[in-house]
Amino acid sequence: MSTVYDFTVKDRKGNEVNLGDYAGKVLLIVNTATGCGFTPHYEPLEAMYKEYKDQGFEILDFPCNQFANQAPGTEDEIHEFCTVKFGADFPQFAKINVNGEEADPLFAFLATEKPFAGFGKGLKNVALKTFSDMNNKTFGDKAYIKWNFTKFLIDREGNVVARFEPTTDMEEVKKAVAAAL
Repeated sequence: MSTVYDFTVKDRKGNEVNLGDYAGKVLLIVNTATGCGFTPHYEPLEAMYKEYKDQGFEILDFPCNQFANQAPGTEDEIHEFCTVKFGADFPQFAKINVNGEEADPLFAFLATEKPFAGFGKGLKNVALKTFSDMNNKTFGDKAYIKWNFTKFLIDREGNVVARFEPTTDMEEVKKAVAAAL
């Protein structure tokens, strides 16, 4: 059985990073966008990172432009936006695709380990599902991630233990991270 430690990704400068370098840490892997209605998630993510990083917690940020072109900038522009606007200090990687034939293998793996189970109830969630379905119809069975700011919690052994859709309350995400630590 694979773990996230079996994958290699590129940092925002294009250098190869073996995720095995994070062995023994609790990870929250997130696909992000700078122009999304969920972009304010950077604030609680950064607060969580500051609170827990000394306990072996890392957030791995993967910008993606596949959802209504909401991450159009270069890696440097995206990084500058995140650090200036939100003080984001956690590792940010190269912009990737999370869906389709060119989906990054890490995200295909994550979504296979913890498939989409819905956005939840309520008018906002129903609206997001409708918009997501329209956006992702071109990806067919390779529409692994439904929207920006989908989060995957990884335990210290590299196993995917939870998936949080962008509609999940950030306090729920924080509680799960604290429990994993």
